[in-house]
Amino acid sequence: MYVSSSDRRLAELVDWLNNDLALDIQQISPASSDASFRRYFRVEHRDGCHIAMDAPPDKENTEQFVRIAGLLKPTDIHVPNIFSQNCRQGFLLLEDLGSTSYLDRLQTDNADALYRLALDSLLKLQSGVNTANCGLPAYDSPLLLRELGIFYEWFLEKLLDITIPATVATNLNRILIDSALEQPQVCVHRDYHSRNLMLLKHDSPGIIDFQDAVIGPISYDLVSLLRDCYIAWPEQRVTDWAKDYHQRLCTAGLIQADFDQFKRWFDLMGMQRHLKAVGIFARLHLRDGKSNYLADIPRTLAYISEVCDDYPEFAEMRQFLHEQVLPVYRVSV
Repeated sequence: MYVSSSDRRLAELVDWLNNDLALDIQQISPASSDASFRRYFRVEHRDGCHIAMDAPPDKENTEQFVRIAGLLKPTDIHVPNIFSQNCRQGFLLLEDLGSTSYLDRLQTDNADALYRLALDSLLKLQSGVNTANCGLPAYDSPLLLRELGIFYEWFLEKLLDITIPATVATNLNRILIDSALEQPQVCVHRDYHSRNLMLLKHDSPGIIDFQDAVIGPISYDLVSLLRDCYIAWPEQRVTDWAKDYHQRLCTAGLIQADFDQFKRWFDLMGMQRHLKAVGIFARLHLRDGKSNYLADIPRTLAYISEVCDDYPEFAEMRQFLHEQVLPVYRVSV
């Protein structure tokens, strides 16, 4: 098949598939892309259909993807099988989990059933990885702080030309990081949301984009799923789902905190994640030309605002958000 020489990476990928793997490609087409430098292609060939991943080795760590996939497989969650790999070039041949994500199908009347399946898989993930010897990095204070810095640098300073007062940032950082670190620490997918859960014919969702997994706060993936940057639900429904999952964590022996404590962890963890996400969306727009992510900023800012409203310790952040950030954002973006 012909591939334009202007896309050198794709030409090299096709050469690997055709010559090294002898797939006899019939058609190759874009399957998806994400917020990283990775690309995915659906490869149709005489023996079936697979997904080929192109991850430039100077920008992405393919060996880490392979290692974490191997770590997650024994937990009985459905991550894609890896059929062939060339980590030196940054190429993988993966199981095709289809093209229908949770985001494509989630509706009011099926959300309970779909989230139940997603939470089944999350519980397997959190209970099935031995944190003591898995080799995953810790979601520690420096990493949490760097992520908050993405919000300060890319959203406030570079997109809005605003600087957060040092006292507000210091207080915010301390509260959010302390809350994250005092939680039970488990395996964290780190992007467990509706775009990374694939709807399969059987019950369990296919789980993708797991290569940045860490050992971190037990509420992180839950709030990533239930306060999703790409779809929002009524707060009472979110609370009910969180309460049900908290009970399952207690039954599994993963947590001893009561629901009030867990809900605080959940809310504050969500705030840290959403601040980071807003910064990443701004960076994708400004640095990478992926301006479609701007549409997800209002929803994500709303999550941040709601937590500020609910917790008195965020009074300064709430004032800064409502008096400086939101007015500038509304006229700038």
